[in-house]
Amino acid sequence: MTHNLGSTSLKRKRRSADPMRSYDELPAPLRHWLAKAALPWSPTSARREWNRARAKGLSPEDALSFLSQAEASTLARDRFSIPNNLKTNI
Repeated sequence: MTHNLGSTSLKRKRRSADPMRSYDELPAPLRHWLAKAALPWSPTSARREWNRARAKGLSPEDALSFLSQAEASTLARDRFSIPNNLKTNI
């Protein structure tokens, strides 16, 4: 059963923390970004990437761009994703 993940070749991971509490503790800009994300990010992995970007001295806006690039990279690895030449026709 795929639940809300749809058809994907990406691995699923188990959570050890309460995902709702972890989500509520995220910075507001990151929560807003996650609400529109194409992938079902866990709060833990989103926070880890956010902290990595902020540690590099990136602004919150640039950190969100960093997350978008990470998401695009992950989507590019998904073998069930829509080919690039078809995306523009949708």
